[in-house]
Amino acid sequence: MADNSGDEGMGSKEQDRFLPIANISRNMKKFLPANAKIAKDAKESVQECVSEFISFITSEASDKCQREKRKTITGDDLLWAMCTLGFDDYIEPLKLYLAKFREAEKQALAAAGKLPNAGHD
Repeated sequence: MADNSGDEGMGSKEQDRFLPIANISRNMKKFLPANAKIAKDAKESVQECVSEFISFITSEASDKCQREKRKTITGDDLLWAMCTLGFDDYIEPLKLYLAKFREAEKQALAAAGKLPNAGHD
């Protein structure tokens, strides 16, 4: 990973790999008192760390999919990658989240009439 500290002329390719700073800032503020301020360099540091973490997990999941000759990375692949990389403590809460997400997605599709047998329980 290149050292971009102080590199204000960061290329668009490099910047594309980071999550938007506004999203990072909004999430950081959720956990702080209303009057708290966050320095620009703190936001940028978290932006780089979060983006690197996502790349790390995604790369491992992608490798698994390639070995299995699949093109689509699923939530289960990401959970597998996190477990493989030693993030075991996060697996159970994320499994619960993924199950709730899938259920909400299924309900939304059913409500829109886009599931086979929608509304027939």
